[in-house]
Amino acid sequence: MKPRHKRFTLIAVAIAGLIVASVLVMNALRSNTSYFFSPTRVVANEAPRDRTIRIGGVVKKDSIKRLKGLDMEFIVTDNVADVKVFYSGILPDLFAEEKSVVTKGRLQADGTFKAEQVLAKHDEKYIPPEVAEAMKKAKELKAKSQ
Repeated sequence: MKPRHKRFTLIAVAIAGLIVASVLVMNALRSNTSYFFSPTRVVANEAPRDRTIRIGGVVKKDSIKRLKGLDMEFIVTDNVADVKVFYSGILPDLFAEEKSVVTKGRLQADGTFKAEQVLAKHDEKYIPPEVAEAMKKAKELKAKSQ
């Protein structure tokens, strides 16, 4: 084989390796990404049901129900729409009614949300920026529809 052909083969193998590596990295990033949705967008069927997402809002007053063991359900609201959330596990100490929360999990076929993780706010005045923005947009939509 001539040196020219060896160089061409080496370049072709390197390009093929880069393409395979790029595809693997993109696939890993795509599968680990979880997008944020407000309850209003979930109720409007804008959230995908086949992937992990985050839902944020405020825990609705009088909605926390302990089931058996570590299982519980509660409602996350943005003051326009509500989403029922099921969670099995230990909740953060700061989790409470009328406090902001972000849950990570999957939507079920019946429209409820099965949470894998629950994150609560960490001080009295803090609301996660995405929750605050979602609640602001929901309020604007409600005002326009009235």
